[in-house]
Amino acid sequence: MNETNLGPSTTGLDPKVAGLLCYLGAFITGIIFLVVEKENRFVKFHALQSIIVFGSLTVVNIVLGLIPIIGTIVSFILTPLTFILWIVLMLLALQGKQFKLPIAGDIAEQQMNKF
Repeated sequence: MNETNLGPSTTGLDPKVAGLLCYLGAFITGIIFLVVEKENRFVKFHALQSIIVFGSLTVVNIVLGLIPIIGTIVSFILTPLTFILWIVLMLLALQGKQFKLPIAGDIAEQQMNKF
């Protein structure tokens, strides 16, 4: 967990609020904030991590929906865990913490350097 010097956001919002909003609509708001934010690395990181995490979870859910019985059971377990992850990531962003998830956070950091 990394508390960063947040600096100003080109969105006009407090960077902590913008970070929270990156997760609010899952990968869709992540895409919006990635396009809108021009400079703030904190907001870009959370936007990218949101896109990667919730985009991947959406694909996994679609694939699980195609698998009878086992897919339903796994989806039944995955859904509340996804909800908890969503809440935790929003709260950490609102606290100004750049919490990096194991795989998605690394990918987000690598991609952030390209933007």
